[in-house]
Amino acid sequence: MPPRSDSKALLALPATYAKELLGPLLSASTKLDIAKSALFYYFLVIYTRKAYWHLRARGILASVKDVYVLVSQFVVRLVLRLPSMQQKVSTEMGKARLDIENKLVPKGPNVTRHLTLPEEGKPLEWIIAEMEKMDIELNGQKGIWNEGKLSGAVYHGGEDLQKIITTAYDRYCVSNPLHPDVFPAVRKMEAEIVAMVLKIYNAPASGVGVVTSGGTESIIMALKTYRDWARKTKGITEPEMIVPASAHAAFDKGAAYFNIKVHTVPVDRFTRKVDLKHVKRAINPNTILLVGSAINYPDGAQDDISGLSALADKYGLGLHVDCCLGSFIVAFLEPAGLANGDAKGKYKLSPFDFRLKGVTSISCDTHKYGFAPKGTSVIMYRTPELRRFQYYVNPGWTGVSKLPSLAILTGTNHCVKAAYTQVPVSLDLGTSSTSFFSFSRAVLKNVTSRISETISPGALIAGTWAVMQHIGYQGYLESCKNIVLATRKIADAITSDIPELYVLGDPPASVVAFASKHPKVDALEVGDAMSRRGWHLAGVNQPPAVHIAVTRLTVPAVDAFIADLKDAVQEAKLAPSGLGESSAVGPEMVGEIATAFLDTLYKA
Repeated sequence: MPPRSDSKALLALPATYAKELLGPLLSASTKLDIAKSALFYYFLVIYTRKAYWHLRARGILASVKDVYVLVSQFVVRLVLRLPSMQQKVSTEMGKARLDIENKLVPKGPNVTRHLTLPEEGKPLEWIIAEMEKMDIELNGQKGIWNEGKLSGAVYHGGEDLQKIITTAYDRYCVSNPLHPDVFPAVRKMEAEIVAMVLKIYNAPASGVGVVTSGGTESIIMALKTYRDWARKTKGITEPEMIVPASAHAAFDKGAAYFNIKVHTVPVDRFTRKVDLKHVKRAINPNTILLVGSAINYPDGAQDDISGLSALADKYGLGLHVDCCLGSFIVAFLEPAGLANGDAKGKYKLSPFDFRLKGVTSISCDTHKYGFAPKGTSVIMYRTPELRRFQYYVNPGWTGVSKLPSLAILTGTNHCVKAAYTQVPVSLDLGTSSTSFFSFSRAVLKNVTSRISETISPGALIAGTWAVMQHIGYQGYLESCKNIVLATRKIADAITSDIPELYVLGDPPASVVAFASKHPKVDALEVGDAMSRRGWHLAGVNQPPAVHIAVTRLTVPAVDAFIADLKDAVQEAKLAPSGLGESSAVGPEMVGEIATAFLDTLYKA
């Protein structure tokens, strides 16, 4: 029998051999563990930093509220899955769909539906007669838009302008801006539209712009521009932007398209301006853009653009000023002598345009208070270098010939595919002529406002140019005065003569919103009562309120509006319907209602 010490040695041999054999593997396993730990801590740091930025931007109370809302919505969704609730919701949704359909889709034996192409083409007389019939099929009325009872919607400049627009449209109805060599006048008019709008917004000599199909496209193109600018110049791959709660929904829409995180900052409950301290807290290394409105859609207030400009300049950020609604009103308030407000100091307009150093882009709708045909807007940039980031270039596309980098100098065909347009250009470089083959202008479908926004066709460009030439500087000045004074008359009447209501903020331009300060008056019920009197106003929230965007058509109807509003308030106070109340289910189902509304629009 071997000694005890020898026995221990023999027993240790397998372990020793195993250690030698498995040592490299154990070493690799240790390295893998280290790598996994490093990766874990890397992501921990990254997401901790993101959580900190988010918490700092939103604040503790707002973050707690966000969690509460998410939990509430989750609970509501669970409740809605109960068989009894599903049946109830289905019934209510069916009623809502039917109600929407009855309000929008004409019905009855006298309604003709054109669901297939006619076997033989119809003459012009038949087409006009059928249009006349369709105008009154829904409710037996037509032309109610020109009674001055619509909030915004129709920015009609008068019958003389209508004739000018249709004449210009007729002349250029077949024009294609993709071929400026074939339609040189259209190219020239488009460039001159941009130049004229830049001028009234006090752009520097370096200022440039682009004509788009509307405010939504102008805003979306601006977001695309800033995303690509930040990626190229700052290396930012997870861009974020900061917008006021009152900013237009197009910013959220564009952010969804281009994967930009949005920090929504609250506005002051009294001034309705964005909270600058909150904006500053929300800025982080991934921030690419600040946004301000002059004026905003919900209540017509103007953000503190000077304060936003200072922040943008300090942190090297872009600042986009949304003047889509303010358009040819805010740009003319100063020369009209109305920028300093009234005798009491109300309704002042503060600086907002390119005279502020930090403003890098502005959007302006020519089809609103510029009275141009629907489907035209201008996006302006401080420099051409910034505008270049709006373009999308794909020289490798199969629709073009592949060329060396110097092909443009040798006269070889080449194609540039741009986000807003692909412009066919004939370049005379002194040695040769280079033809850029044309593509198609991008189509951006506006699913929220049901407008299919494409770049403006030549006929609309011509109509816009013609309108601007016809009205002229003095004409826009006079229009601004009439519209703004009418708006302020409404705001003053609400403040002095209707104690149940109050005006939101201090609106300097063409929009006034009112909310209720009476416990027995719901502002949305007041809006419903106004609807029964023929007014088409817009309901907003936070707080529940109603607004009117005054147009040239509204000016002669201001006294009627004030009288009807007084009566509507009394009706809402004495006979409340309760329709203004909301429930937890309401917000959860609003998407379904909106979808049903959009579906109905396409029901033939």
